[in-house]
Amino acid sequence: MEKLRIVFMGTPDFAVGVLDAIVKANYEVVGVITAADKPAGRGQKIKYSAVKEYALANNLLLLQPANLKSEDFLEALRALRANLQVVVAFRMLPEVVWKMPSLGTFNLHASLLPNYRGAAPINWAIINGETKTGVTSFFIDDKIDTGAMILSKEIAIDPNENAGHLHDRLMVLGSEVVVATLQLIEAGTVATTIQQESVDIKTAYKLNRENCKIDWNKPAVEIFNLIRGLSPYPAAWTLFKDVEVEYNVKVYEAKLVFEAHNYVVGTVISTKKEIKVAVKEGFVELLSLQFPGKRKMTTAELLNGMLLSQETKVM
Repeated sequence: MEKLRIVFMGTPDFAVGVLDAIVKANYEVVGVITAADKPAGRGQKIKYSAVKEYALANNLLLLQPANLKSEDFLEALRALRANLQVVVAFRMLPEVVWKMPSLGTFNLHASLLPNYRGAAPINWAIINGETKTGVTSFFIDDKIDTGAMILSKEIAIDPNENAGHLHDRLMVLGSEVVVATLQLIEAGTVATTIQQESVDIKTAYKLNRENCKIDWNKPAVEIFNLIRGLSPYPAAWTLFKDVEVEYNVKVYEAKLVFEAHNYVVGTVISTKKEIKVAVKEGFVELLSLQFPGKRKMTTAELLNGMLLSQETKVM
């Protein structure tokens, strides 16, 4: 049995949960690689990645390369003498990096591969109305999320849960799968499964302004799934047009009301406490949203200080 010397690579909160599980399972983490610091927010203050915060708090050796192919970084990486690298929510590695350790480099992906390869697997599973998802560990190769699979574990998606809630559950599940994968590698008993290619494989495309915009002409369930699949981040959005004023509005939470009506799709019906948007099969009631320059609020809170005209519609 070979004692593991692990380099961990990751950036966001999702990666922190997994790194913490590795540390608490008493594996030796000889180095942590995360994204370079960058300015964020209105004040453009330097913001540390969630993984950097964790590494500093736990006295783990930290590297933040701007260029993964630079000789300085490669030299520093070799000096750690790791025999295994674990990657969670980082970026694509050059071959010289993922081939470096003798036991290989494995990644944890938040989907049941080969489905939902790519940047936003948690979001797209909900947007597409899936009833189950999971996590998969696999050895990295020269393409994105295509390597030989080691372990996967499945969970059901609640019909009303949003991406933030599912993210947290998958982080716990992912931590279990990573530790179990480490145990197999340490014992020398890893068996892998090659991913089968198929035309039916679903992709987790990068989220952008266009694919986060609500199309009110779509079926009500698809609109509902888009809203919860993008909540709390980056959030589905729509244009509210109130007479001559347009507001770019983020929508965080909604519910469906199925009933017949004669309204034009996109008509906004608002009272002192609720906002409903007419869709083909009924209404989408908006429960939590954010207007420009305002904080995220419940609809009741928003309507306390704002009145929408009867001419309001969404676009």
